[in-house]
Amino acid sequence: MRITDLLDRRSISLTAAPGSKKEALDQIIDLMVKSGKIRDPEAYRKQVYQREEEGSTGIGRGLAVPHGKCDAVLEPGLAAMVVRQGVDFDSLDGKPAQLIFLIAAPDTKENLHLKLLSKLSALLMNKEFAEQLKQASDTDEFLRMIDEADGKNPNVKKVVKPAQERKQKILAVTSCPTGIAHTYMAAEGLEKAAEAKNCWIKVETRGAEGTQNLLSEAEIREADCIIVAADIKVPMERFIGKKVIVCPVSDGISKAERLIDQALEGKASVFEGEDAAGKPAGNAWHRVYMHLMNGISHMLPFVVGGGLLVALSFLIDSFWVDIPSLSEEVRAEFGSITPIAAGIKRIGDTALGFMLPVLAGYIAFSIADRPGLAPGFVGGAIAFQGKSGFIGAMAAGFLAGYIMRWGKRQVSRSNPSIQRVAPVLLYPFGGILIMGFLMNMVVEPPVGAINVALHTALNEMGDSSKIFLGIVVAGMMATDMGGPCNKAAYVFGTASIAAGDYDIMAAVMLGGMVPPCAIALSSILFPAKFTKDERKSAPMNFIMGLSFITEGAIPFAAAYPFRVIPACMAGAGVSGALSMAFGCTMMAPNGGIFVFPVAEHTMLYFVALAAGIIVGAVLLGFLKKPVAEELTKYRL
Repeated sequence: MRITDLLDRRSISLTAAPGSKKEALDQIIDLMVKSGKIRDPEAYRKQVYQREEEGSTGIGRGLAVPHGKCDAVLEPGLAAMVVRQGVDFDSLDGKPAQLIFLIAAPDTKENLHLKLLSKLSALLMNKEFAEQLKQASDTDEFLRMIDEADGKNPNVKKVVKPAQERKQKILAVTSCPTGIAHTYMAAEGLEKAAEAKNCWIKVETRGAEGTQNLLSEAEIREADCIIVAADIKVPMERFIGKKVIVCPVSDGISKAERLIDQALEGKASVFEGEDAAGKPAGNAWHRVYMHLMNGISHMLPFVVGGGLLVALSFLIDSFWVDIPSLSEEVRAEFGSITPIAAGIKRIGDTALGFMLPVLAGYIAFSIADRPGLAPGFVGGAIAFQGKSGFIGAMAAGFLAGYIMRWGKRQVSRSNPSIQRVAPVLLYPFGGILIMGFLMNMVVEPPVGAINVALHTALNEMGDSSKIFLGIVVAGMMATDMGGPCNKAAYVFGTASIAAGDYDIMAAVMLGGMVPPCAIALSSILFPAKFTKDERKSAPMNFIMGLSFITEGAIPFAAAYPFRVIPACMAGAGVSGALSMAFGCTMMAPNGGIFVFPVAEHTMLYFVALAAGIIVGAVLLGFLKKPVAEELTKYRL
């Protein structure tokens, strides 16, 4: 089988003139549909667009290789489009794309076609060949050029000169999430750059068809430098003690020469096993971000599952009890009044109780591997039981991770007998002890002082402007979602109920409801600002937010604190101000929308909530950058 076997005549256009990237994608997707290889055009179109949201497939040099792999593809195929005047494709080098190849791959285990696609990717890295394709006069010439180049290049990999004929030996690993195009393009780019510098190179590709050209232990041992250009996890422990350059796979395409120069000049750090996750590092901020994301991804199921169960308990109680007739003492138990609701809420609360320990534990795990897990969990549990909330849990995760990573380094230099006992004794005992001390003596005391100060300030503010007070308490609820600010505002609200001041609790409850709902609405209004996984999980926040479960906002606030928290605070502040201005009251300390019947001026209370959600959602949409820009930020 040859490359041209995948390329249908009907799927080639040499005179395309799209005015934008969207038009270019739509036109080439329509070309692919003409080949008869797509079962569901809209499903395939959606998949291609989702891939672009993860990062542009405009690889530079006037080339773009969009692709989609899904059940909507009947059989593998290619579509090609020449745009002589060029089109802005958000390419890595900022230049317009003139040659665009679209790849369609079925979601099956049969990967024979991937060898052909990887071969095409390698061919396109030949600048002369790409220029010839752009100048093809008709479809026949276009196909002939590809077929001739395919015949001259039967294998993706070039034969390199023996190592003894070269001055330095470089190894590389390339891998991308889909494993279709960028993996092999990066490999080809590095090989060409190495050839130009007259140095020996071998590239291990980890694509959709599996690992090829696997690096041997002997090759790793003899290598002067190793380049890891990858966007997914690759085995890194084998490189301990070697000079390693870690970067995104796109750098292997657009910055191959720079990477080879860096390797030849010895400008690489010795890898000590610190990035056990094997993720591309880029810079320190990117590493921090990746560690944080590991914690958030493991925490999310507990937030969603536990939050929905608590919301269900509120719903059950709202159906079976007459809330206005209840005493203040019984109202405080809303969600646990009926036996069924109490049982479900107990399960939900248990799940939510794991949220912060899991966040901290898996941040630490990402940094230090298994030795960091137990200390991280314990630090997160102390934050949950204490006053520091999710901010304290994040601090616990990073503290535990870096402390245990340092400990691993010290143990590796010690006596072998100590190394044997460390995993089962030293790491858990020492790590938990140190984290317990740091959390109780270093993290919790200052946070507690802040909490007391905030509570005192709120009490003194009660006699002044009610509207301003509503802004403050609602805004505090949206600041740290369970931390000292949130707790201070909630305690102040519940204490006000006992004192007979129900308007403060009304503002407090809205402040806790707005953040999750605003995030959910923003993900619908501004889908390009959220990743695929975020768009899937965000709508659940409507249920949690309306149930007065602020924790649904934590994964988003932790990932983008300087964008999410200000937007949520602003939206919550608007709701709190309007609640006070409308004279709304709330006699129940929890329950969210299910206890709205006991609120005074119920309809206006809904208006205050809706206004805050809209303000928060729109502001978040303006503050948050598109997904591609967010990802690029951490790759620089």
